[in-house]
Amino acid sequence: MKLTKKSHACVRLEKDGRTLVLDPGGFTEEDAALGADALLVTHEHPDHFDEGRLRAALDANPAAEIWTLRSVAEQLSAAFPGRVHTVGHGDTFTAAGFDIQVHGELHAVIHPDIPRVTNVGYLVDGAVFHPGDALTVPDHPVDTLLLPVMAPWNKISEVIDYVREVKPRRAYDIHDALLTDLARPIYDRQIGALGGTDHDRLAPGASTEL
Repeated sequence: MKLTKKSHACVRLEKDGRTLVLDPGGFTEEDAALGADALLVTHEHPDHFDEGRLRAALDANPAAEIWTLRSVAEQLSAAFPGRVHTVGHGDTFTAAGFDIQVHGELHAVIHPDIPRVTNVGYLVDGAVFHPGDALTVPDHPVDTLLLPVMAPWNKISEVIDYVREVKPRRAYDIHDALLTDLARPIYDRQIGALGGTDHDRLAPGASTEL
């Protein structure tokens, strides 16, 4: 499987000539979702869900489909009947040849005064886990954790403890558009030293083989 990092929380996974795109939101490239055979969206916040990017991907490939939670599906299903699927915690399905397990229910707490929206994470082929905006621990071993390193709802001690709890073989940064270049070496050093796993960061557009 080939993993390509896009800006912020978006990644592309490719296997056997097919492409799966996760969370092509407003902070990622305009064309991040184009060419996808399947798309997964973790929740409704605009840095993860951009309706225009998803519509463009579905228009460009009439066979492409989306799997997401209800709050996102309701905004797209009327325009693309039969191609937008609603999922929740515990669901399993196959999308473009990738086997998907759904884990989690709620977005992390930003502040007690802000209502929590729903959020799901996706475990792809039993190996790659994208948690969206939550520190969800799947009840399944994780080989590659896509690690949300910087957000209004987390701090680095929580990120480090999350890596320790999940115990992946490796972790790659996501949710990093708000992290300045000045801060990146600090995060790299602390997560790498304290997380207990192989930690790395891919620049937008860079790829690695899993």
